[in-house]
Amino acid sequence: MKLDRVDVRILQALQQDAHIKAADLAESLGLSLSPFYRRVRLLEERGIISSHVTLLDQEKAGFPVSAYVSVAVDKKSAPLLKTFEQEIGNFEEVMECYLMTGAFDYMLRVVAPDIAGLERFVMEKLAKIDGVKDINTSIALRRVQYKTTLPVRIREE
Repeated sequence: MKLDRVDVRILQALQQDAHIKAADLAESLGLSLSPFYRRVRLLEERGIISSHVTLLDQEKAGFPVSAYVSVAVDKKSAPLLKTFEQEIGNFEEVMECYLMTGAFDYMLRVVAPDIAGLERFVMEKLAKIDGVKDINTSIALRRVQYKTTLPVRIREE
């Protein structure tokens, strides 16, 4: 979908504050509510806006430990990778999971209430998935930067 200046401004504003009043945002864009809502609906229908969420403070919500976990799967067969991906989707501690190139097959971002909770996740859940052969865990000491907003721009197609 080709984004114009108005689409970009809508996306930038909604990423910063999804609770912004539609009337206020529409007015700042020089739109009435009907065209504004049409644009937002079209952005949703085309999948550019995938969901509306509330972001929590990870530490205040009881999950101060962040870890990055690299996982190597024993046999890189499609069924084994699929099984791993299905299993990992069942674990609420896993915030993100990526299929990777390089020495490890997957990179996970995991949250935990404490180091013992992280250990339980690794030993009692992750290590028990069929085909997992190597796990390398790095604990984040401090978050330096965290963004949830994408740098949307006008795209020429």
